[in-house]
Amino acid sequence: MHITILNATMTRDEESGYVGHVRFTVEGHKKAYELTLQSAKGRDWGYSLSFLDESGPDEEIDAVDEYLDEDDDAFDRMVEAARAQLR
Repeated sequence: MHITILNATMTRDEESGYVGHVRFTVEGHKKAYELTLQSAKGRDWGYSLSFLDESGPDEEIDAVDEYLDEDDDAFDRMVEAARAQLR
């Protein structure tokens, strides 16, 4: 799966821990996505995946979700893109 990261952000505060957002496209998919990342200490990451601007095909978002869940390198690239923007 070919992913192009459009932009990424990350913040950290005492209450929420680390919260990141990665906006990206996937080659051949109709809509862009946003991955929201959260970690209390910056080690174990939870995430939620949504369409960026408007809904698209369920089968496409399901395929991306499965890909990120199964491919540790792809997920780590998303985390690192957000972490690079931590201020």
